[in-house]
Amino acid sequence: MASRSFLFIYVLVMFSLAGMAFSDLSDDFYHHICPKALPTIKRVVEDAVRKERRMGASLLRLHFHDCFVNGCDASILLDQTSTINSEKTSRANNNSARGFEVIDKIKSEVDKVCGRPVVSCADILAVAARDSVVALHGPSWKVKLGRRDSTTASRTAANDNIPTPFMDLAALIKNFKKQGLDEEDLVALSGSHTLGFAQCFTFRNRIYNETNIDPTFRRQRQANCPRSGGDSNLAPLDPTPALFDSKYFSDLRSKKGLLHSDQALFSGGKTDDLVEKYSKNLRMFSKDFAESMIKMGDIKPLTGKRGQIRVNCRKVN
Repeated sequence: MASRSFLFIYVLVMFSLAGMAFSDLSDDFYHHICPKALPTIKRVVEDAVRKERRMGASLLRLHFHDCFVNGCDASILLDQTSTINSEKTSRANNNSARGFEVIDKIKSEVDKVCGRPVVSCADILAVAARDSVVALHGPSWKVKLGRRDSTTASRTAANDNIPTPFMDLAALIKNFKKQGLDEEDLVALSGSHTLGFAQCFTFRNRIYNETNIDPTFRRQRQANCPRSGGDSNLAPLDPTPALFDSKYFSDLRSKKGLLHSDQALFSGGKTDDLVEKYSKNLRMFSKDFAESMIKMGDIKPLTGKRGQIRVNCRKVN
């Protein structure tokens, strides 16, 4: 009887361990499979950011837009085919999402050092996002790994789920809640706008029609964003678009948020207090940002035998 009980417990434990091994993400997933994988990703990201500082924000944004559409599965990287409705042509990504060539370079270099395709494109996006933030003097964090790549994409889901620059606070909170993210995650992750630029069409209505905006800031932005035309003209999301700092939040307190969705975070609502805290405490913002990035990276990953490890990040095997 005792031996049968022991056998049952043994089988139960082994089954649980197997589930952990094949289902859970872990920060040491490639430690034995390919120990050179993460240093290689870091090297390529640093080279890309050195050549173009803006690329750091672009790689961070790719991971964000990937995770918000059916989970962190690299679906954003798939090109259009007869069977794939590419997310690259969705409203949020069309003529906007960039950095795909850097991801291609990372994939090529990683597969070379690993000897075969063992690192997923989804994991490459997650690690590249972290390494981009670090390259621009932001915090680091342990990226959980072991994701696999999707075999499908959805332009419709991208249109429905990626938050827009025109959302008010209630819509933003609802949007993030759908992904299992709370109001603190919303504010912390919006702080990624401490990096990068936005196109004129995303903030034109704000600088011409909204009232909760600093007059001098309005005039400065209007100089490079006319009422008509110049849709792709760029403006920095905060005064230091290639440096991870807390000036984004200071700008919100001064009514200098570039996007409507930025200023919505400091507009007399429930997120005002957190914006104020982050504007005064870079360490707190950096810590919360890292924690929220880990949480976002946990959104519906494909693990075990689900999905695949793509040979080419742009197409299904």
